Amino acid sequence: MSQASHQTSPGTLPGPATPGGAWRWLPVLLLLVAAGLGYALGLQNDLSLAALIEHRDAIRGWVDANMLWALAVFGMLYVGVVALSIPAAAAMSLAGGFLFGWEVSAPLTTLAATAGAAIVFEIVKTSLGAALAERSGPFLRRLSQGFAENAFSLLLFLRLTPVFPFWAVNAVAGLSRMPLGTFLLATLIGIIPGSIAFALIGSGLDGLIDDQVLAFKVCAAQNGAENCHLTLSPAMLISPQLLWGLSALGAVALLPTVLRLWKARRR
Repeated sequence: MSQASHQTSPGTLPGPATPGGAWRWLPVLLLLVAAGLGYALGLQNDLSLAALIEHRDAIRGWVDANMLWALAVFGMLYVGVVALSIPAAAAMSLAGGFLFGWEVSAPLTTLAATAGAAIVFEIVKTSLGAALAERSGPFLRRLSQGFAENAFSLLLFLRLTPVFPFWAVNAVAGLSRMPLGTFLLATLIGIIPGSIAFALIGSGLDGLIDDQVLAFKVCAAQNGAENCHLTLSPAMLISPQLLWGLSALGAVALLPTVLRLWKARRR
């Protein structure tokens, strides 16, 4: 085989250096198996706000008696939830504010979410990204080029704007040539406003939980407990104003990229 065959052609998107053969698929397979196991075990239900309401006193008592252990367990669970794309991160962010206060919960969830996102990013980059780079077409080349030229501001926009699923952004970024350092920094900064907002909302959950418990007792007395449910979800707590505010921050983050494109067109 000639030396030229080892060089990347101009139309091919260079992929990261990864082991060849089937071994490159091992990380993504392990991630999929772990995610499937998490769903099978019902983690999305065990880590919900309804479960927090049901076991509020027991959970709070254990947290107060074992604060350091509780912080470590909460942080590791949060990393796992983000890495496995289990839809429980919003509920856990609210629960963190409720259990630890927003001053502790906001930085903890920010760091844990960034770590979990980095796991997905690296797995996609070394497995799927390497395979797609070998068979890259025009769309993937344009996507990678866009991330390469505007990596920080574009990812910051995607993080700040709440309409883009967190797991999807991790995967798409992993398919690009974005450096890990840029990914970590943009993710860390981009999720700070949302982490603070969720932790602040969670720190005021006590009164809302009491209202939900009272409503359940009234319903149970009138209709029987089997016909009543404790209903509390993140969607009930997040206001449209908060979503619009985060979207506005995302638009601000995208301004440098828009200005750069505008200047390029003028030239």
